[in-house]
Amino acid sequence: MSEPKRKIIPKKHPMPNQEAEVRKNNFDEVALGYNNETAIAEAGRCIQCKNKNCMEGCPVDIDIPGFIKKIAEGDFEGAIKIIKEKNYLPAICGRVCPQESQCEKFCTIGKKNEPVAIGRLERFLADWELSQGVKMPQPALSNKKKVAIVGSGPSGLTCAAILATLGYGVTVLEALHVPGGVLVYGIPEFRLPKSIVAHEIDNISKLGVEIKCNYVVGKLSTIDELLDNDYDAVYVGTGAGLPTFMDLPGENLNGIYSANEFLTRNNLMKAYRFPEYLTPIRVGKRVAVIGGGNVAMDAARTALRLGAESHIIYRRSMEEMPARAEEIEHAHEEGVIFNLLTSPIEFKGDAESRVYSMVCQRYELGEPDESGRRKPVVIKGSEFEMQVDTVVMAIGQGPNPLVQQTTPDLKTNKWGNIVADDEGRTSKPGVFAGGDIVTGAATVILAMGAGKKAANAIHHYLQNQQ
Repeated sequence: MSEPKRKIIPKKHPMPNQEAEVRKNNFDEVALGYNNETAIAEAGRCIQCKNKNCMEGCPVDIDIPGFIKKIAEGDFEGAIKIIKEKNYLPAICGRVCPQESQCEKFCTIGKKNEPVAIGRLERFLADWELSQGVKMPQPALSNKKKVAIVGSGPSGLTCAAILATLGYGVTVLEALHVPGGVLVYGIPEFRLPKSIVAHEIDNISKLGVEIKCNYVVGKLSTIDELLDNDYDAVYVGTGAGLPTFMDLPGENLNGIYSANEFLTRNNLMKAYRFPEYLTPIRVGKRVAVIGGGNVAMDAARTALRLGAESHIIYRRSMEEMPARAEEIEHAHEEGVIFNLLTSPIEFKGDAESRVYSMVCQRYELGEPDESGRRKPVVIKGSEFEMQVDTVVMAIGQGPNPLVQQTTPDLKTNKWGNIVADDEGRTSKPGVFAGGDIVTGAATVILAMGAGKKAANAIHHYLQNQQ
């Protein structure tokens, strides 16, 4: 007799969250995570297909069916071991990676039903391991070669961890006073608790990685000086931290922040806990966040928690909005107001040069542009004025030019990004680069994938130097 046809549970097991009316008044993590029973049940939705389509969307090549099978069997230790063969930051990836456009996009179950909740299961395992005591692999014996990693974001940390396990002396050079890069300055506490980031970085330190903070490469040392004095290779993973503005009249008024500054003040410098922490932030009664990506959602939801009426100003419709659907949904639930098909054209200030209003215009959607999204077309005579106390510009970031400017023979493109091949090799021998400094602003997991490829390329390069 043939086995009865397996019944597929059509929807993911929902993620437990703080209630919107409660969470909008605190900075505690919104998503609460699966418990053991829910994780096992969700893992049971995976049909363990032979093609392993989900792995096609994973930039770090995790054996996704393998770890899910272990969860379904209740072997959480075996499951997290499989993940950490490829990924040293699972608690972070499980929280902030856009699984819906990566691994889950290719899930076989997802062709007719909701895909398996791969990201939620990864987070569950990382949190489970943290509760049990993390077990890190032993680093290899040193081979006396040394590598400098410039930047301690997800790309740099991944590269550092892999090289340490291969036996290299690895030093991470971080410009800020704490490590983590965008993970600590760019992503709010309610999405990614800083204690989680600190635990993940501490685990990488246990591999023998040295982390030096307050070290600005290009000021304290140039890339050439690092190579001449102490290191056999350098990996540049400095990210995309230079804010973009719209060059509008009045854009230099007080009260108009870049998203980088607004989020850094709150996330890294704890402005939301003033005066316990000494960094001030003034939001007033109404905040307007310009943009429609994840950074814009983070800024708008942060402003809401600081007590302001929070608005998203976006020049396309909801369908074109690039932010994750989950983040948009959370923002809606919490009370963020969406002003769609709208964009500012001028900011007005008072006698003290502080913004008090912005002039906006409305749009309608025309034909798709080069990005594939329908192009916004101005509606003539649609201008109106909106009272604001604070404006946050969240329309993108570019590369910080310091490393490039102090390394004359390092090739860059017209946007200032470092030119590197698929494995991170740059125009300068011994110098590798990856993540946002090469590609422009992207995702945490793509940056990690670049760090992993570069680590293997650095290993090959150094082995051939012997």
